[in-house]
Amino acid sequence: MRVFVTGATGWVGSAVVQNLIEAGHQVLGLARSDAGAQALAAAGADVRRGDLDDLDSLRGGAAACDGVIHTAFRHDFAQFQANAELDRRAIEAIGEGLAGSGRPFVTTSGTLMLAMVAPGRLGTEQDAPDAAVPRVPSELATLSLASRGVRSSVIRLPPSVHAEGDKGFMPRIIDIARETGVSAYIGDGRNRWPAVHRLDAARAFRLALERGEGGSRYHAVGDEGIPVRELAELIGRKLNLPTASIKPEEAAGHFGFLAMFLGLDAPASSALTRQALDWIPAHRGLVADLEAGAYFDGGASKYGGG
Repeated sequence: MRVFVTGATGWVGSAVVQNLIEAGHQVLGLARSDAGAQALAAAGADVRRGDLDDLDSLRGGAAACDGVIHTAFRHDFAQFQANAELDRRAIEAIGEGLAGSGRPFVTTSGTLMLAMVAPGRLGTEQDAPDAAVPRVPSELATLSLASRGVRSSVIRLPPSVHAEGDKGFMPRIIDIARETGVSAYIGDGRNRWPAVHRLDAARAFRLALERGEGGSRYHAVGDEGIPVRELAELIGRKLNLPTASIKPEEAAGHFGFLAMFLGLDAPASSALTRQALDWIPAHRGLVADLEAGAYFDGGASKYGGG
């Protein structure tokens, strides 16, 4: 299968490209820059130049391939709503290039939103937040394409997608502990974060492309929910720093933009995904990765994964 991948040089997208090629697929990757194009070519992929703003390039890339995996997203939380709207428009443009073809189209969303519809319990693939929640319109745009002859599905990722080179939430939490001299959690710290290894997430995208049903949501979740206090205590032990609770009203001052996410209780199940796609996480979980120590040895960019 020839697969058009957006976000092909990103944290998740580059792993998706690698997994697709190893499974025998051909990849056409979207690249914004010369450096991105060179990285894709070195990985064995063909290159299509463009960006999320270039809707014609997205339509053309989709029309030229047998399927699409959309992992691109602008992670600027100061403009999150605008970037979520850009994501929705990109999905609609790609859908126009696939309409009536029966070809697969897999897009990306997140599990943290489930804290709003499943408080106190595991969020499932069947949970659907209100359309006013950012990124939900992108999910709805994806799923609606099933009625237009596209085998469209959504992969929801947890807040921590961990592995070699992680530059996401967890390294930032570790940096904040170093900067402030305390490894903190909000309130009693019993709220839970799900996680997945980057390579397991990449395989979930490929399986959704190959086997997913139109109009479906899937969860690429390895760890259903790790108490945030447990993560803070592990970080404190590794850095030889005290662990302490931060009052909710003080969280923004301590964690910055991360406070809005770190206080959520958002455990998520992947039971339906495992059954539907025969997807079983094969790599170690977040706690084991943190215990291995490389997140704390010279920075996450030198981390060895597993």
